[in-house]
Amino acid sequence: MSNNENSGIAEILQVILVLQQNAVCPEGCLDSCDKPVLGCGTTCCVCNTRPIMIYSCCPSGAQPISMPISKDITTCTNPEECSNVFRIEKLECDAATFRVLAPNTEDTGLYPYVATNSFFTIKLDCICSIRCLNDTCVECL
Repeated sequence: MSNNENSGIAEILQVILVLQQNAVCPEGCLDSCDKPVLGCGTTCCVCNTRPIMIYSCCPSGAQPISMPISKDITTCTNPEECSNVFRIEKLECDAATFRVLAPNTEDTGLYPYVATNSFFTIKLDCICSIRCLNDTCVECL
């Protein structure tokens, strides 16, 4: 990367991507964005996703990015049709591709998110910060 300010975010995203690709779950995990393994919960033995929120760099301050949960939706006018929780899928040079994760609305759902068919790519220099959420399992990836 050419921009040193974004190299930390790129490194963390790379760690998350590798962890998701390996999807192993040993015990004794630390609780930070760059911990070396995806963690286990009491109800989840194998985690395959470290969901994140992305905050864009804006003159008025960091703003969370929200994206449609379906390819058929082009703008986020209805909050129920959008999400601000994502899974990194690819990291290349100065850009990253994310899958939009939707809230799991099933009463019997064991996991908080479901995979969608909605993806987006963003330049890393547009990302001000990321927030890691609890590791989980997302089915149908």
